Amino acid sequence: MSMQQEEDFDEEELELYEHFKFVIDKGQTPIRIDKFLTGKIAFATRNKIQQAIDAGAIQVNGESIKGSYKVKPLDDIRVMMGKPPRDTEVLPEDIPLDFVYEDKQLLVVNKPAGMVVHPAHGNWSGTLVNGLVHHFQNLPEMKGNEGRPGLVHRIDKDTSGLLVIAKSEDAMTFLAKQFFHHTIERTYLALVWGEPEEDAGTVVGHVGRSAKNRKIMDVFPDGSQGKHAVTHWKVLKRLRYVSLIQCNLETGRTHQIRAHMKFLGHPLFNDATYGGDKIRKGTQFSKYKTFVQNAFDLLPRQALHAMSLGFIHPVTNEKLYFEAPLPEDFQSVLDKWDNYVNFE
Repeated sequence: MSMQQEEDFDEEELELYEHFKFVIDKGQTPIRIDKFLTGKIAFATRNKIQQAIDAGAIQVNGESIKGSYKVKPLDDIRVMMGKPPRDTEVLPEDIPLDFVYEDKQLLVVNKPAGMVVHPAHGNWSGTLVNGLVHHFQNLPEMKGNEGRPGLVHRIDKDTSGLLVIAKSEDAMTFLAKQFFHHTIERTYLALVWGEPEEDAGTVVGHVGRSAKNRKIMDVFPDGSQGKHAVTHWKVLKRLRYVSLIQCNLETGRTHQIRAHMKFLGHPLFNDATYGGDKIRKGTQFSKYKTFVQNAFDLLPRQALHAMSLGFIHPVTNEKLYFEAPLPEDFQSVLDKWDNYVNFE
């Protein structure tokens, strides 16, 4: 597994798609499934097969299995992956992009909420990458992530904010190392339900795919599943029923902030995936309910913004730092809550 594959992107497709199917012969003698699949799938190793089993990506007769499972006659084995089989060609599209910085090695872009980062099932066009390949030719691709030129990391479709894009192979390798060693500085702003008891803290808890709902991530504080994840947070403003917090990522797991804040009992405001699209704190008065619904309408997404990025330049070794202001939808809801707690 490559260095970058060890460090998750900030956003992953959580739906699984069938890539391989095997129906076992009647005369098959019992054999461990990892050994069986290693002999059937090109370039697969037993370690990779075991990782796929742990992630729930291999099913037998429609159910997840343990790594010690032995294949039996007539078993129906499906191997799933996070992206459907497809040609990796990316078509250029003339999409306006907000470039914050650019030189020969890299660029920093401020992605709006609602824009998918790269082509995937259901979103083959209109993505950030479609726009990038229109503006730039010969962007590098990371091994194992073909069809995603220039990408070193990602953020969710409905998260706004900054992304660094590699324009050369050397820049991609150099930036990937910084992500792998957790030296990239990433700061997010989030509006969460409730007011944390402390002013600051750190969440240390493995993040992995939920067994109950494959489209969300759960936190496993005992480390029994998922991957090591660390989020440092602090309260910037308390607004009675919600709080504006700053999150600094030490790792970059799928939905890390969203899962960690839900784990703390403070899901992100209007995060439908993690239960933040309902009133979690406040009164039962109809006026308050109307106020919250209006706020949901103003910000029809999770309240999460990738505010800053800091990293070392791959050629000059200069420390670069960039910030993106809150987008209008987020800022308007924040102002709305500010007015509510001050004047109601």
